[in-house]
Amino acid sequence: MNASTIERALPTLQIGDFLIQAISDGHLTASLDLLSHIDPADATRLQLQAGVNDPSLIHINCYLVRGRGRTILIDAGAGGIKGWGGKLKVNLVRAGVRATDVDTILLTHAHPDHVGGLLDAQGGPVFPNAELLIHPRELSFWEDDGNLARSGDRARGNFLLARQVFAGYRHSLRLLAEGEVLPGISTIPLPGHTPGHTGYRVDSAGRTALIWGDVVHFPNIQIARPEVSIAFDQDPQLASAARSALLDMVSADRLIVAGMHLGELGFARIQRLGRGYSFSYAG
Repeated sequence: MNASTIERALPTLQIGDFLIQAISDGHLTASLDLLSHIDPADATRLQLQAGVNDPSLIHINCYLVRGRGRTILIDAGAGGIKGWGGKLKVNLVRAGVRATDVDTILLTHAHPDHVGGLLDAQGGPVFPNAELLIHPRELSFWEDDGNLARSGDRARGNFLLARQVFAGYRHSLRLLAEGEVLPGISTIPLPGHTPGHTGYRVDSAGRTALIWGDVVHFPNIQIARPEVSIAFDQDPQLASAARSALLDMVSADRLIVAGMHLGELGFARIQRLGRGYSFSYAG
């Protein structure tokens, strides 16, 4: 099997100079009871109607962006932490990319299912040649000792992991600036899920894709019902407002979107549907 055949096996999107691929890290599970503004029975029904056999399953995507001389990874999955994910490295090999090839890592935020794959079993960097970019508000939130002291047991583990990741990449850690962060790639602030939650817009040759991080965790539920938030959102009201505004924008502008918790097909288009929205995977 040649390299081009391997690459075609992964969901792939060409945006001008950029080749973007959805790289699955696997799955995690979360109870639908964590959702607000929806009855769990209604949430289950929406999942089953969409053909989801296990309604509690959340897929984990990362995105590989190559072009203009760069090999960029957007988020790094869970890396097997808590039994979540862990397939990123194998699927990067399917794309013909070694960990040492990655020169830039753009983080949407620092929850475990996005940064767990950045460290190996010994706590060292999995991507030793990569610069790690993160929003300054995100970094300051996780490094604030007051926030750590106020956190519960589950959240405390998230803080300690995030700090371990930052320490592992300290020599190559860079704070994101607003606007264009790399040629053709700009930041989109999406606060609410976390203080520095950030999306990335890729523009080239008149085409655009928007990688939106954790705007949704259960796409079949939260795209149809944008008011539905999840307990992982630090500010559910702000997260819901950001989700509604973004869904309105991408549906009106007919943009292709990519999300860390869309399915393995990785890329979708959003359509307005009454007071809510629907989506279809983009082939």
